[in-house]
Amino acid sequence: MTDAQDLDPEDRKIVTLARSARARNSVPEGAAVRDETGRTYVAGTVALASLPLSALQTAVAMAVASGATSLEAAAVVSEADAVAATDLAAVGELGGAGTPVLLAGTDGELRARLTAD
Repeated sequence: MTDAQDLDPEDRKIVTLARSARARNSVPEGAAVRDETGRTYVAGTVALASLPLSALQTAVAMAVASGATSLEAAAVVSEADAVAATDLAAVGELGGAGTPVLLAGTDGELRARLTAD
């Protein structure tokens, strides 16, 4: 396991933003993505009966809705031990295969460095 302090400053920023979104909104997950221009999009889990979205799916949707054409990186903060395949697919669809996805615990400790499909 790697502490988030060992990350590149821009990656540490999206982990911190994801962690803040989770705490601020009292949701199971927080996520943040960074687009090709360096802009960040932050979101939490959406748990509507008619619109269930993970935090990472919501952050990707926010980036798309704001005109992003690609992603540089993504981060999700969760108690889960893995990132769902659908989340990796969403990041990959916008960012391309190989886009880095960081999974951190609720304490900000990095659990895994993954890549999008």
